[in-house]
Amino acid sequence: MSDAIKHECGIALLRLKKPLSYYQEKYGTALFGINKMYLMMEKQHNRGQDGAGFASIKFDMEPGERYISRVRSCEKQPIQDIFNQISSRIQNTIDEKPEIENDTDLLKQHAPYLGELMLGHVRYGTFGNNGIESVHPFLRQNNWMHRNLIVAGNFNMTNVNELFDNLISLGQHPKERADTITVMEKIGHFLDDAVAKIYKKLKKEGYNKLQASPLIAERLNIAKFLRKAAKNWDGGYAMAGMLGHGDAFVLRDPAGIRPAFFYEDDEIVVVASERPVIQTVFNVPLEEIHELTPGSAIIVKKSGETSIQEVLEPLEKRACSFERIYFSRGSDASIYKERKELGKLLFPKILENINHDIENTVFSYIPNTAETSFYGLVGEAQNHLKSQISKEIDKTPIDRDRIMELLKLNPRIEKIAIKDAKLRTFITSDSSRNDLVAHIYDITYGIVKPTDNLVIIDDSIVRGTTLKQSILTMLDRLGPKKIIVVSSAPQIRYPDCYGIDMAKLEDFIAFQAALAIHEDRGTLKQTLDAIYENCIASKEAYGEEVSNHVRALYQPFSVEEISDKIAFLLSAPHLKAEVKIIYQGIESLHAACPENLGDWYFTGNYPTPGGNRVVNRAFMNFYEGKSERAY
Repeated sequence: MSDAIKHECGIALLRLKKPLSYYQEKYGTALFGINKMYLMMEKQHNRGQDGAGFASIKFDMEPGERYISRVRSCEKQPIQDIFNQISSRIQNTIDEKPEIENDTDLLKQHAPYLGELMLGHVRYGTFGNNGIESVHPFLRQNNWMHRNLIVAGNFNMTNVNELFDNLISLGQHPKERADTITVMEKIGHFLDDAVAKIYKKLKKEGYNKLQASPLIAERLNIAKFLRKAAKNWDGGYAMAGMLGHGDAFVLRDPAGIRPAFFYEDDEIVVVASERPVIQTVFNVPLEEIHELTPGSAIIVKKSGETSIQEVLEPLEKRACSFERIYFSRGSDASIYKERKELGKLLFPKILENINHDIENTVFSYIPNTAETSFYGLVGEAQNHLKSQISKEIDKTPIDRDRIMELLKLNPRIEKIAIKDAKLRTFITSDSSRNDLVAHIYDITYGIVKPTDNLVIIDDSIVRGTTLKQSILTMLDRLGPKKIIVVSSAPQIRYPDCYGIDMAKLEDFIAFQAALAIHEDRGTLKQTLDAIYENCIASKEAYGEEVSNHVRALYQPFSVEEISDKIAFLLSAPHLKAEVKIIYQGIESLHAACPENLGDWYFTGNYPTPGGNRVVNRAFMNFYEGKSERAY
């Protein structure tokens, strides 16, 4: 993606079902679980660069012995930093007590982090600051083992203020409004309540406090207290939690907006945000890794018993399509096929825009994530040429010269743009990015002729900043007659509010284009005023009463009109080549990604009422000149 967008977070939960000695004997190390967690987090590094955290719980420790360990980092290489700390702490313990190195029971007793239950998180913040206090996992401590709660998630809630007020109505005094805090405290409240009720029943049955403690763990109904805690959540989430005595869960939102996958065998239970992470790290077949059902939680009891339980009634599945286009790892078998299909489905529009002149067209892509859709595009170009040959063969009489001409013709595939990886990693903030963006890419000279069309595919065009400041100018230096930039995603018109950092309407080039067309037609003021009035009127509405009023901005225009205006806005006066922008169609998106129909970025069709409230609030912020996020 040429435009910088902050990614989603990633989670990794691992439960070892055997004693540490088992892994020591079979795999040669008692650090089997820690090593696997490191790999899972690194394999999801694409989801988190602002911070990383790890927490573990040791089972059956004696009172006075530490059984919960947590480490977090917001350094430049946070995953490496936390595991360096873990390794160093364990090694220091062994150096102090050499006799424990080959005794797994003693090693577990004395060395930190060597637990049977582990939770990892990689963070790409969409709300608040990036300090250490914002890094997951979050810990809610209590002297009662069962009431210790560790939470980490890939999520964003749209109704933070409502959740905050709910906590106040319960008698709590939250220290901040961040959704991570409100979610954790809501879960914690109903966990406390559940434990208290179980203890009360056990007391009536004649058990004293010491006798009741292990029985509480057995009787605790995680699905029940999660159902109460999540009742009013509005957002997309994969919420992972661990309880101090050893139970764990991962809850997925009812619309399946955020992803979660799991695998279980007789040695482990593992949950992660991405399927290929599990497949690669544990070397297991694709078909044995399962997607967590929307609205359900995978619950792992301390006993090792695992169950999938419906916590919230599932809604129409609206899994995020951006997951497939960009955020998830392309090594997933189905994602790879879907991205190729996205490229394939763009070819008819491209063919029309090059006037069917494949001979004088160079095909390329903007690295790196667009490469797979590029393969699909080129494959369809090759299929087109084959079909042309087939049509000529079917003609009577056969034009052999034309057939020979077509047989010699191949799509011209070149690597035009080359990303400077060193610069890319150096550019970490929007302010510095704008200064250096023009130097992110190098180009390959001597390939494009003045008679050529140059087709470049990107996975999405969000703000268009890099295209305008860098890429189009560089491509124009190659001297093509026409530059066609193709997006494998449709036009991004609306903000996300479920975990991806796209919060402001005015950032989107499609929004800017719609404003410009209204201004050209003299309808800008009346349109903006009408939308604003509708947003204000529905400000206090809740639930299904809330509509997305921003749709009215785009309604008068075709996709092609907006695309052409985007091309105009991104084309600097010094460009010699004609510039054309082509976006994926919504129907083609759904055809390519049939299981991920969450398309609110493109259509404004949000899966929860909170999404409509957020987009209306984002418009009000724009109209009132407020430079702030809408959630």
